[in-house]
Amino acid sequence: MVQIRYPAVAGMFYPADPDELRGQIRQFLSAARHDVIPPPKALIAPHAGYIYSGPVAASAYAQLDQEAGRLSRVVILAPAHRMGFRGMARSSASLFRTPLGDIDVDQEAMALIDDLPQVQLLDAAFEGEHSIEVQLPFLQEALEEFRIVPLLVSEALPEEVEQVLERLWGGEETLIVISSDLSHYLDYDSARRMDKEATHAIETLNSEALSYHHACGRTPVSGLLLAARRHHLKPSTLDLRNSGDTAGPRNQVVGYGAYAFSRAV
Repeated sequence: MVQIRYPAVAGMFYPADPDELRGQIRQFLSAARHDVIPPPKALIAPHAGYIYSGPVAASAYAQLDQEAGRLSRVVILAPAHRMGFRGMARSSASLFRTPLGDIDVDQEAMALIDDLPQVQLLDAAFEGEHSIEVQLPFLQEALEEFRIVPLLVSEALPEEVEQVLERLWGGEETLIVISSDLSHYLDYDSARRMDKEATHAIETLNSEALSYHHACGRTPVSGLLLAARRHHLKPSTLDLRNSGDTAGPRNQVVGYGAYAFSRAV
């Protein structure tokens, strides 16, 4: 029996109408810089409502222009906002649905991590959760045929995240996406300072310098930084803005960054 994970925030975080959604994403992508780095192995992209973080997320996904036909698996790690739990959660769903269509979950890839104690089946963690969902329409517009490995991260160590990433690393067919916003609800100038600190930690692959206040996805980001160090990937900052730059007031802002990790050339 096919189990479907239906969208929870369509019509709230992004348009529920397929044509409107596709048009909005294409507009974001056309305005973003393209091909400023070598082909990425991993991306960090924000996960707020599209009017706030969509332009920044597009800066990450625009780098996939020449990769659409090559990438067939996307590993997505995102923080769990709705409930806390030990380790990392996977879903029993075999399809994740968006207004743009269905995406298959890569069951063969899931089997590669089934024996890890930090990974558990926990459908409740996905109820109402947006951090994976908002990445999916961008991937559907940027890529061709692909499957996903969606995982929510809660109370886990960066080393446990790195172990999962190592199991799922794959080859040129596999892209890793870490879903994370940066600072939350600071004034504009304080947020800029905090987000520059986070960006410096990412650019220097210094997972120890990241705190929860720097990024809601600090744990999956930190795990990626450990893996990137091991695989000699070079980080690039593609975009760094906050909601005060995009669509919101400046007294309380949320920070957004787009980063890519590529093999050194």
